[in-house]
Amino acid sequence: MSGNVDNIVDAEDARYRDLCDPLAMFRDRFYIPQGTVYLDGNSLGLLSVTAEESILRVIREWRTMGVGGWRDADPPWFTLAESLAVQTAALVGAQPGSIAIANSTTVNLHQLLCTLYSPDGRQNVILADALNFPSDIYAIKSHLRMRGVAPETNLRYVPNRDGLTLLENDIIDAMSADVGLIVLPTVLYASGQLLDVRQIALEARKRHILIGFDCSHSIGVIPHELDQWDVDFAFWCSYKYLNAGPGAIGGLYLNGRHADRFPGMAGWFGNRKETQFDMAGEFEPALDAGRLQIGTPNVLSLAALEGSLRTVLDAGLDRIRRKSLDLTGCLMAYADARLTPLGVTVVNPRQENRRGGHVALVHKEAIRICRALKAAHIVPDFRPPNVIRLAPTALYNSFTDCHRAVAELERILKTGDHMRYSAEPGLVS
Repeated sequence: MSGNVDNIVDAEDARYRDLCDPLAMFRDRFYIPQGTVYLDGNSLGLLSVTAEESILRVIREWRTMGVGGWRDADPPWFTLAESLAVQTAALVGAQPGSIAIANSTTVNLHQLLCTLYSPDGRQNVILADALNFPSDIYAIKSHLRMRGVAPETNLRYVPNRDGLTLLENDIIDAMSADVGLIVLPTVLYASGQLLDVRQIALEARKRHILIGFDCSHSIGVIPHELDQWDVDFAFWCSYKYLNAGPGAIGGLYLNGRHADRFPGMAGWFGNRKETQFDMAGEFEPALDAGRLQIGTPNVLSLAALEGSLRTVLDAGLDRIRRKSLDLTGCLMAYADARLTPLGVTVVNPRQENRRGGHVALVHKEAIRICRALKAAHIVPDFRPPNVIRLAPTALYNSFTDCHRAVAELERILKTGDHMRYSAEPGLVS
């Protein structure tokens, strides 16, 4: 990216970058609301043509085959989750057998905790961070209660120094002898900070602490090496950068060293495929992470993921990451030049190896600004108390989108247009 701020903030420069963009062709694969700059792909990715095609194919199969689709569809619904696990493994740097496509993010965390967490009186504490998405914390607290372990004394938070980011050394210092398991995000959902997963996992392994990561804000936009990082488990959603639709089916990773663990929550789709329809009284767990599946998967949701993965894999994750970094880099340069004088602060890390897929801006009137942006057909995301998240998605956003979004932000702040909107909490709409 050019170091000349005058060029970076120029609309002509943005158009030139778009002309040179090797991923520009993928924009036509997505349904972008007309006249809208959509910068909320870190909450819900847009519908792709390939995802739509897969969903419509399964609907046709359902219409013509009925129950026969479980065996006779192409691919068969019965093994569709397993085939998607193979494709997803390539995105997270893992052996296919360590991946299961199943459930939702929170259900997968519950399943992993039920399977791996064993309070023994010595290592009862679960270490997490208060900056994590609240659903993870809700799950951890409820799980501790279910085990008869008091959350008040056995859920410990890594200290944060600014309310937005974490220091790896603080995480490592919190790995005391009574910690048995750690749950952290790969990317912090508010500030967009990317943690050094390799370093943190290495230190946890040295201390014989199980460690897992919520990859919801990194999968599909950042390359992962879960096997090389040697984490014990991971879990994620598929509706952000994987663009698999609202409430899309989730995924999980279980390190091969835990492959023989009996599922904490057993269900018939975690049974060995060869005997699943025997309807036997005894559960025969699959020989890999597939054992952590629970109930029958939503096949329409699997179809959406199948189609969306096709586009992600066609584009290539390395190219996606490179463009994502360039887009967020341009957004930060635009913000520095045009918005900082108006009271906006860029709070996500600046270094490329420290930031995820979105830019986090802080302003005391963030909620009003987000509502004004939406009224101007710029779709951001708000996170309490004062964070504006802008997530330019490499597959369907352009450099011109970034330029237009910041120009609109500048207009709103200079005119005070945002003060016409409510500051009441709730959905920003």
